[in-house]
Amino acid sequence: MSSALKTSLQDAMKAAMKSGDKHRLGVIRLMLSALKQIEVDERIELDDTRVIDILDKMLKQRRESIGMYDKAGRVDLSDIEHAEIEVIQTFLPQALSESEIETIINDAISKTGAESIKDMGKVMGIVRPQIVGRGDVGLISGKIKDLLSA
Repeated sequence: MSSALKTSLQDAMKAAMKSGDKHRLGVIRLMLSALKQIEVDERIELDDTRVIDILDKMLKQRRESIGMYDKAGRVDLSDIEHAEIEVIQTFLPQALSESEIETIINDAISKTGAESIKDMGKVMGIVRPQIVGRGDVGLISGKIKDLLSA
């Protein structure tokens, strides 16, 4: 099973080469390199779900870097990370709205019958597959924690 997302990344790389967009080309090459590394290490061909997981992880890494750079007063490096996030997000599914996130969380809580923070794992088990690549898992996890703690 081949990944349509990976194919679109390769097409975007060719387009960036032709247009001379060196920044975009560099970020796309980073993404393709990360995908290739996993394919070689695990001797598999990635599907779209796994590609989205990997790109989502790349976003998370950049958000963490931005936090560290901002604390250190390195706005120049923070700006580079922001620019990379913009490129990566163009290949991920449309981000969820606040109301969509709340609906997903509330549905998961009612399906699992979750009543306390002890049920966090059950709720995240249902929520995570629906939000990967479409929202910040850490922020959504915090929202679930707040709802279950109340």
